[in-house]
Amino acid sequence: MYTDIIYDVDDPVATVTLNRPESLNAWTPRMAAEFRHAIYHAEHDPAVVGIVVTGAGRAFCAGADMRNLAALSDGGTIDSDESDVDVPAEFFDELPEGFRGSYTWLMGLRKPVVAAINGPIAGMAVPIALSCDIRFMAEDAPLLTAFAQRGLVAEWGVSWLLTRQIGAGNALDLLFSSRRVSGAEAASLGLVQKALPADQVLSYAVDYVKELATKCSPASMAVMKQQVYSQLTTSLSQAESEALRLMSESFTRADFKEGVSSFVQKRPPSFARLS
Repeated sequence: MYTDIIYDVDDPVATVTLNRPESLNAWTPRMAAEFRHAIYHAEHDPAVVGIVVTGAGRAFCAGADMRNLAALSDGGTIDSDESDVDVPAEFFDELPEGFRGSYTWLMGLRKPVVAAINGPIAGMAVPIALSCDIRFMAEDAPLLTAFAQRGLVAEWGVSWLLTRQIGAGNALDLLFSSRRVSGAEAASLGLVQKALPADQVLSYAVDYVKELATKCSPASMAVMKQQVYSQLTTSLSQAESEALRLMSESFTRADFKEGVSSFVQKRPPSFARLS
């Protein structure tokens, strides 16, 4: 079914690989639709605890396909039919309000999404990676926003995403200059959580999800993910009040009983999966 991505599930990890290596995995409408379709299925698959996104070949994603940008710059349109990979409309209705955007919907999912940035990342791939929950990056791979160099603006919510990750000054530096940032510098800025040798990035991301699946409650992670993102735009008092309500609810769930019992009995916990 898929032509621009590869989708693989190996319990507890779903891996979505952007698969246009000849163009450095440049983003197309077809890739966007297949990406959304695959992650929709991962979100509803009880075999999947977390999702890893990576790129085929030597790049993560070079941003929008230049042929499409050229067509738009000439006043044309991009014709593409992705009806075979449509997802139910109600999928987006189920996501928290405010996280139903073109790519920020990744932040509204219940399951953790990890970007394994194995190589160069540019343009619209940056806000897509920033919409993932965790990012690991090849230490020598370049990252650049590129928008200013194309006569564009801070697209796809990247101004909001970047600023909250690394602060206004650093965000504007990367947006204004479009300078190349290595994975090592990205880690020092807090843009990614860890920089690694390129050949270790994907395996590290997969092992990270496996560790979550072994030790952590999927239901707890789903609630905490929603707390973190929804509370980015609320006050401290609102966040604390919401945390108290959610804490009371957590006391009634089977995962709380299992978490305490496994600790007392000195054994690994066995939490129910999300479906």
